[in-house]
Amino acid sequence: MELRENSNDKICYKLVLTGGPCGGKTTGQTRLCTFFENLGWKVFRVPETASVLLSGGIKFSDLSEDEAVLFQENLLKTMIQIENTFFELGRTSSRNCLIICDRGTMDASAFISKGKWENIMRENDWNNVELRDNRYNQIIHMVSAAHGAEEFYSTEDHSCRSEDVEGARYLDSKAAAAWIGHPYYDVMDNSTDFEGKIRRMIGAVCQKIGLDTGDRLLKNSRKRKFLVIGPLPKSIEFPPYQDFERGQKGHYSYIHTVRRQNQPGGQIIEVKTQITHRDYINLLTQKDDNHFTIFKQRRCFLVNNQYFQLDIYQEPSHPRCKGLMLLETYSTLDEQDLINCLPKFLEIKKEVTGNPDYSMYNLSLREEWTTSKHFWKASIGDVTSNMCIVKEPKINGHGSMPDCKKCVKNHSPEELPKLNGKA
Repeated sequence: MELRENSNDKICYKLVLTGGPCGGKTTGQTRLCTFFENLGWKVFRVPETASVLLSGGIKFSDLSEDEAVLFQENLLKTMIQIENTFFELGRTSSRNCLIICDRGTMDASAFISKGKWENIMRENDWNNVELRDNRYNQIIHMVSAAHGAEEFYSTEDHSCRSEDVEGARYLDSKAAAAWIGHPYYDVMDNSTDFEGKIRRMIGAVCQKIGLDTGDRLLKNSRKRKFLVIGPLPKSIEFPPYQDFERGQKGHYSYIHTVRRQNQPGGQIIEVKTQITHRDYINLLTQKDDNHFTIFKQRRCFLVNNQYFQLDIYQEPSHPRCKGLMLLETYSTLDEQDLINCLPKFLEIKKEVTGNPDYSMYNLSLREEWTTSKHFWKASIGDVTSNMCIVKEPKINGHGSMPDCKKCVKNHSPEELPKLNGKA
């Protein structure tokens, strides 16, 4: 799926707002609509299919297990058709277009078993990569007020909402887990006041699109990267997760990344766009022969309402990548709060945000860093801190200075299925 996919080379951006009860989805839609319309964009708001059906007298609690599965299948078919109508309007729009979906296809998977969901996928010739990764540009999960802002949780003014705080937390966790694996998944927690939460949400959308919002939005959300020491813990030690290399079961998504340097304030903006397989093949003809192809497996999971992506570098690779594991997240938390949120089951050596030694561009260089003229000395993000989690000798040839001559071999990841896609 491309960011620019209409005949006038305008942007058509498909966003899903999901989350638990009383998370701010309704307000978020309204604020997003106003913000982008003021920029001259056309905004479409796709209604929540479940609310439309449930408002007609259907009570999910009254359905048998088989009826519930059939209901979810028909809900999904209805949702896809409704969304496609708006997507087509966005595709033909003469203006940049934002399409806000009130929940999306994967939300239906939160309310039935994994086995029954896979049966629905198989019977309709659907797959998670197409329904989750390639259908939408970005997913934003608005965490329920029942998680961290309990005093504001309410069921008033919502005819379809009846959950108590515990029930709301359960539904919030189920909805969050349903989208794990999407390449652009942002979680808006309740670490700030509600206005701050909404501004963070708008800022996350603008950042992914590549819009310069000036001083209109908070800028304290940034990408954080950490070096993880092996061996990889066993699967049972992880929370629910998705493993893939931009694909699953023979279906793949493709990402094109552009880094815009020399931006105001010395920023380097990274814009990522989902592209089609055909675009990927065409772009391969422009590949830089100074670089290797990087193979890595990505494991996505949620811990403490924080979305993490663990990149596990695979063979074949340059010796500098052997045993390398990098953990990434986007966060507005201060240093100590972020440390407290990091996965306790991983052995994290230090933060490497902005360290060019861990840039994909530099890791993929064929030449040795000490002699290469192509080594990029700047990376995404500023190293405002270099928090040391544990003190260990440097591994994988990475230290304070680029040096790829020393390599310590780690245990190879266990229990991970080998996929044949390229990261």
